[in-house]
Amino acid sequence: MVDSVVIPAGERSGATGSGRRSPVSAGQFGALGLYLADPRVEASVLGLLEAIEAELRAGVASADPLVAEAARHLVDAGGKRFRPLLVALGAQFGDPTDPQVVPAAVVMELTHLATLYHDDVMDEAAVRRGAPSANSRWTNSVAILVGDYLFARAADIAAGLGPEAVRLQARTFARLVHGQIAETVGPRDEDPVAHYLNVIAEKTGSLIATSARFGGMFGGATAEHTEALARYGETIGIAFQLSDDLLDIASESVQSGKTPGTDLREGVPTLPVLYALASDDSDAASVRLREILATGPLVDDALHAEALGLLRESPALKRARETVRSYAEDAREQLAPLPDGPARRALESLCDYIADRTS
Repeated sequence: MVDSVVIPAGERSGATGSGRRSPVSAGQFGALGLYLADPRVEASVLGLLEAIEAELRAGVASADPLVAEAARHLVDAGGKRFRPLLVALGAQFGDPTDPQVVPAAVVMELTHLATLYHDDVMDEAAVRRGAPSANSRWTNSVAILVGDYLFARAADIAAGLGPEAVRLQARTFARLVHGQIAETVGPRDEDPVAHYLNVIAEKTGSLIATSARFGGMFGGATAEHTEALARYGETIGIAFQLSDDLLDIASESVQSGKTPGTDLREGVPTLPVLYALASDDSDAASVRLREILATGPLVDDALHAEALGLLRESPALKRARETVRSYAEDAREQLAPLPDGPARRALESLCDYIADRTS
């Protein structure tokens, strides 16, 4: 989840070898809408991300050539590195030069990458980050085992950070599993919207929350500031995933990074769809939309196009946008205990970006 906009690995600040500007330049972390106005904070964050990238590649190494190649597969494909970024930003509220900050971020990203290997098997995905998925390239069994290997590597690195890091990583992993089980089983005597929001909190919010927490913890921030960072991380993580749901419906493929309506075609019940199905609006468009959505995956091109058009004009999409904005504003409020300054304003800029990207 939260993985639709890809920054190729190796593209960082300044000009690339081909003369192109990377997504991270001039204070603007392009794919994430993050603005860093202070050159010192920007240099610190970029330096940490460079170090994290190097340690991440070392972290997936293995004596077995097949395991090493498969484990390196998604690292080489790149990504937003959203979780390491939050570790780096969280550390700005303490001492970002603490040597434990980089391995803490690597723990988070390895845990995230492990879940992607497993997700692709469960989803029978053929592509991940613009490249063939590990399961399509090496079989499901290899992808599952490589995911397990990455979880083990993350746990090993966490052990070097102390028992509290191990405990937090294990509890985060437990939440991820609970979220995946809940998504697989579906709602059980509960409101489908509440169920969906809980799945996102468990599967996406939990790891982003721990990433922000790790930044505060291992940067030496106060307990109060670390807790505020964790609350912010969970809420912004939910907001970001929900905004991806909306982009799948409302955007062109250039913006979302995938073909519009992919979730509709696959029968994935995202927030706008759930709102539409729960609606009791009696106008012809709403009634017709409910009829189409109730049929399940929309593999028929004509029905898919009709549903996509109806959703884009529906009250359900407007309501979903309001929900995203509410989570973004809630995330901003979680930052209140943190001292004002460039790091806090950078975190606030993420709230603005998420609220605006689906407007």
